[in-house]
Order: sequence, then C-alpha cells, then structure tokens
Amino acid sequence: MNKTSHKKFTASSPGKFILMGEHAVVYGKPAVALAINKRLTCTISESTKLTINGLCVAPDDNSYVSRILSANNLTTASISIKSELLPGSGLGSSGALCTSLLTSIKRMLGKSHNRKDIASEAFEAEYRAQGRASPVDTSCCTFGNGIAVNCPKNLGQYLWTASKNGDTWDIFNIPIPKMTFVVGYTGIRSLTASIVEKVKKYKEQSPVAENLIDEIGNVTIDGMQALSKNDTEHLGRLMTKNHKLLASLGVSCRELDKLVNASLEYSYGAKLTGSGGGGSMIALTDEPGKVCQTISLHGGFPFIVSTSVEGTNVETGDLISN
Repeated sequence: MNKTSHKKFTASSPGKFILMGEHAVVYGKPAVALAINKRLTCTISESTKLTINGLCVAPDDNSYVSRILSANNLTTASISIKSELLPGSGLGSSGALCTSLLTSIKRMLGKSHNRKDIASEAFEAEYRAQGRASPVDTSCCTFGNGIAVNCPKNLGQYLWTASKNGDTWDIFNIPIPKMTFVVGYTGIRSLTASIVEKVKKYKEQSPVAENLIDEIGNVTIDGMQALSKNDTEHLGRLMTKNHKLLASLGVSCRELDKLVNASLEYSYGAKLTGSGGGGSMIALTDEPGKVCQTISLHGGFPFIVSTSVEGTNVETGDLISN
C-alpha cells in the first residue's frame, strides 16, 4: 500500500477571562481581559475530506470552523483540537479556537500574517457566528498577557483598532501586576450568542439597559486605573460592583450569584466573567485555597489560574504519513 506524506501544522492559544466590562464592550465601551494558563491546541493538515478529531463533518457543522475555512478558501482539512478549556465556561474557548486554527491554516497555506491579522480575522469569525461580538477575546487569545479595550492612552501600548456597525474598539496591551485569581465554574454551559441577543433586545427596549451599559464602562475605566496603581483592594471592590451591574442587566443567574457571594468572604472582589447565564465567575484573592473550598461547598468547580501568559504560539510543522 502506497503512503503519502504531508505536513501538519500546530498552534495553540490561551484562554482568557474578562476582568471587567463584558457585554458593555460589545457596544464600544471599555473592557479588560487577562490571558490564563489554560490553552487550546489546534493541528491541521491537508485532506480530501473535512474531519475534526477524526470524525467526518459537513462544512457548516461548526460555525467558527466553517467560517474560518471559508474565509481561507478551504473546504477540506484534517483538524485536531485539544482543549483545556470547557466550551461555554466563559473562558474564551471560541476565541482560542479561532486564533489557533487561523494560525495553523496560515502556516499550512504559506500565507504571511502577524498577530493583528489573526486577531482581526478571528474577530470577524466570532462576530458572524455570534451575531454580535467584540474583539476583546480574540485579541487577548492572540496577544496574551493583559488586553484593554478603549482605555486611556497613557495606561497601555496600542496594538490595533477594530470597527463594526458604528462601534470602534482601540485595543491596547497593558501591564498586569502579580495577582491570584480563582475561577469557579458553575457546571452550566453559557450560550454566548443567545445571551448577547438578550442584552441587545433589552438595550433596544429600555433606557435602563443603556444606563447600565454606560455605568459598566465607567466602572471599567476606574478598574484600569486601579490596575495601573496595583491597588488590588479598590480593584476588587470595582469587580464586585461590576457583577451587580451585570446582574441588573440580566446576565447573571442564581448559581453565579451564589458562588460570587460565597467567595467574597475570602476575596478582594468577585464577579461573573464572560457572557453569563452560567459559565464561570472569578475571584481576586490572597487566599486561593479558602476560595476554592467555599466554591466547592456551594456547588461550583474551582481552579486557580495564572495570568501574564503568552498568546498564540506555533510549532514547527511535522512530517506525517498516511
């Protein structure tokens, strides 16, 4: 039996959590996101059919994958995805998928690219798949470390600008002081697209939602200032305030509120992270063991995360045979 040889190309991207500003950032307001030490790895090679983790799929079976393949004029490929990020956990699994898949595709096709190209094209895929999105996730997954959107120019290093439907996002890299965070997963998968649509309808129907979104933006700017001063106590208070605003916006749930409230005894502050409606919460703390214990006691699944991690990275293409 004759064997053919070809190369596989691998890239990985970190997950992330939104420190402050989710949902409001969709409408051009500020936000801060931190990359975490949980990664998604994507490997791609040429094939006569489309497979994901060895299973044949139709080109439109996965909205993110199909949009990225189509944008790069691909209909077939062998794709392997390995992830430390649970889908719907609020930790950037779709952003990590889009950025790592794009990077591996560009390398397979021999197309030149830089981090801005990856973040931008991945944002387009997320925007189309979710109906509305911001570039904060894909920027954080691509560039790593800390990302601020629409922050005061003196607080960060400018990276790139995205615009959609009248909203503009200026993306910056910002220095992140040493901090300890605990993530508490509710065990409930968050459905980003439906929750984003829910907020959109609320905003269209009520000035209350508009005011909440503005206030989230203001609190986030204050949080950026606290970050720049390494003022963890003030930052924690602002995180908790951000959670209350998000709850008023209708994107929290009983399980998230329970984990947030339980964590506050041992934390500077706590809040939901991501789209809400399930997914995860985060707590800023100097007592991660106690926070993990109380999250477990209240029905959550805790883990400690490291920040200040690198963004999308690549590995040398390896020759494989089949």
